Amino acid sequence: MLICLTASHKNAAFDTLERLSAHAESAAPRILDRHDSLQGAVVVATCNRFEAYLDLDTREGDSPVPAVHEAIRAVGDAAGVEPDELRSTFGFVHGNAVAGHLFSVAAGLESVVVGEGEIAGQVRRSLERARAEGTTTPELERLFQRASQTSRRVKNETGIGGAGRSLVRLALELASSRVADWSAARVLLVGTGQYAGATLAALRDRGANDVRVYSPSGRAAKFARGHDITAVSHAGYAIAAAAADVIITCTTADHHVVDRVLLEGGRATLAGSHAALAAPGAPESQATGPDAAAHAVLAEFRAWCPVPEAAQGARQLVIDLGMPRNVATDVVEVEGVELLDLETIRRHAPLEELGASDDARVLIERAARNFGAVGEELDLAPSVVALRAHVQGVLEAEITRARSRGTGDPATDERVEAALRHMAGVLLHTPMVRSREYARAGEQRAWIDGLEAVFGVRADESR
Repeated sequence: MLICLTASHKNAAFDTLERLSAHAESAAPRILDRHDSLQGAVVVATCNRFEAYLDLDTREGDSPVPAVHEAIRAVGDAAGVEPDELRSTFGFVHGNAVAGHLFSVAAGLESVVVGEGEIAGQVRRSLERARAEGTTTPELERLFQRASQTSRRVKNETGIGGAGRSLVRLALELASSRVADWSAARVLLVGTGQYAGATLAALRDRGANDVRVYSPSGRAAKFARGHDITAVSHAGYAIAAAAADVIITCTTADHHVVDRVLLEGGRATLAGSHAALAAPGAPESQATGPDAAAHAVLAEFRAWCPVPEAAQGARQLVIDLGMPRNVATDVVEVEGVELLDLETIRRHAPLEELGASDDARVLIERAARNFGAVGEELDLAPSVVALRAHVQGVLEAEITRARSRGTGDPATDERVEAALRHMAGVLLHTPMVRSREYARAGEQRAWIDGLEAVFGVRADESR
């Protein structure tokens, strides 16, 4: 039985989503440890969504409620949220409706910006993480693979996302009221993860060409080489942050990467270094003592750093796309700084394009119905039984024939029978292994069709 526990921007507070998202990577293994009937779990966590897709093995007539309550308790333990709060927050989807829900999520129909492109990749990566953690099952594999296929069909066959709208692009649209000329703006991108590439592409579409990147985890240089931009070192981060007109954060760090201390410290370093360098007889090459390091860093940003007097009080926009929050709210206490975070972006999300959404939902409903029908059809157990019965029938017929022709030596006859039984086992081994591999990949149909093509065996013939 498939069940989905869902919390999103539609039914959950931002703070709750933030706490759930921050501990998403540890949730699935915890869930499976809580109840014997919980066979598989895949967790989808984004900036506006936390969902746990569960595969329950329950006997007919048994209630799934105890297992679901234990799953909720496990999520709460991981995120530090009381189970009662989660029970009142989570939506509950079960049975055939789970496919329709995930297909809608993957296609972007449930996103803040309807049709956003990033969510499909996030759903795919959620399955990959579950594989690495060993928490997926054949049915969850099939569910998530069909979700990816359906999202591609929605993108290709409907108008959803046709304008290239996404959370990143919506953020930049809102930012454009504060940024007069993107081509003249100094932009610092903090993070090299899943949103960084999309953010950089969206910035370039708007004409931004002065972009630098910093990574708290040390990946900036590699990202910069791959995208033809400049990396910022750890030593230069505060100065770069203070000098930027726009800072965009999109990391998965579990701590704030931009705060008041960083910006004020960077501004102070800028002002002090400029003053020291401007002093008579104190050229950069002669700087010594504590100022030497600051001078060396400042030299890295000579063409980028504004005159400190102009920087003090200058308008600076910080865009926080991270989940959990990358930016401390105290940045707005710094003179001239404005913060645009996910809550603000969500409030300005446009209404969905009704015609395109209707077309997409029709396609998704059809795909969900097909998923349910195929699921019933593609249970491999009957086909496995049919193959074993077929091979066993051939084996017994050959043993009977061998006995009728006997060699006259009982020991020899026993060895012939043992050899035949061993051969049958060897022949069955590979199809059985492949059946499990195909099931894990959600490709049961290919195995069933191959069984019929090679052996002429069909499950219904064994009944």
